[in-house]
Amino acid sequence: MEQIIIAFGVLVAIIVVLAIFFSFFPLGLWISAMASGVKIKIFTLVGMRIRRITPSRLVYPLIKATKAGLDISINKMEAHYLAGGNVDRVINALIAAQRADIDLVFERAAAIDLAGRDVLQAVQMSVNPKVIETPVVAAIAKDGIELRAKARVTVRANIDRLVGGAGEETVIARVGEGIVTTVGSAESHKQVLENPDMISRTVLAKGLDAGTAFEILSIDIADVDVGRNIGAQLQTDQAEADKRIAQAKAEERRAMAVAHEQEMVAAVQEMRAKVVEAEAEVPLAMAEALREGKLGVLDYYNMQNVIADTQMRDSIAHSGTAAKQEPPRK
Repeated sequence: MEQIIIAFGVLVAIIVVLAIFFSFFPLGLWISAMASGVKIKIFTLVGMRIRRITPSRLVYPLIKATKAGLDISINKMEAHYLAGGNVDRVINALIAAQRADIDLVFERAAAIDLAGRDVLQAVQMSVNPKVIETPVVAAIAKDGIELRAKARVTVRANIDRLVGGAGEETVIARVGEGIVTTVGSAESHKQVLENPDMISRTVLAKGLDAGTAFEILSIDIADVDVGRNIGAQLQTDQAEADKRIAQAKAEERRAMAVAHEQEMVAAVQEMRAKVVEAEAEVPLAMAEALREGKLGVLDYYNMQNVIADTQMRDSIAHSGTAAKQEPPRK
């Protein structure tokens, strides 16, 4: 019984040792590499394990590159992996570039990959250009008519400008700016509708791909629609604004006239008050004159008769005027 326990313990120890050995010494991966013609030392793979690098992430791309006829150092691949790059995608891009006869070295491909761009997609776009469709761009011709244009831009990736070059958004923005400039410089919107290729020629002549990661091959106008009559709308808005200004000025003049009228009424009322005040002083003055003997009783009665006669004449005159204004009865 003790011998069985000892044998079992030895077996477990051997399994543990072999597991530790094969975890640091990937013999299967090394044999696969040697069988594929990749000359790599077993201790190089052990060093990868120590540096916490998965050897298969580098060995399989290296086998792929060797089979494709590329001479790439394992140290460069390891440095790119440690920098956070995608080694497998870089190798695929190099193989695609070699097949398409595109001059691309590992250092350039690694730099493009570390810059955050898809280097394999860039190589594929160099072989098969991409079509970028711009959103609808609204522009106004000199006659005030709005045109809405949509363009399709055929671009090809420029490998040399992928690092530091502007992206698709810049190309779309520049093409939209070119469309607005071309339509805005046209005397009439009919010229643009009759010759939409004038937009393509003008935009291409501006060299819009400068400083971008692409090379513009062609710009095709997909659709041109007539929009609003901006000129007429602006004239209508201007007329409405002029009308409001005129109304404001008329209201100001009316307010000034009302204020002047109120001032005149106040002045008349003030004058009437003074007249009433003066009339109130007349009896006092007459009484004073009677006391001092300056006015006789007969003179006073004669003045009262004159006043009564005047009031009677005024009453007769007012009644005659009212009778003339009253319409005849049927």
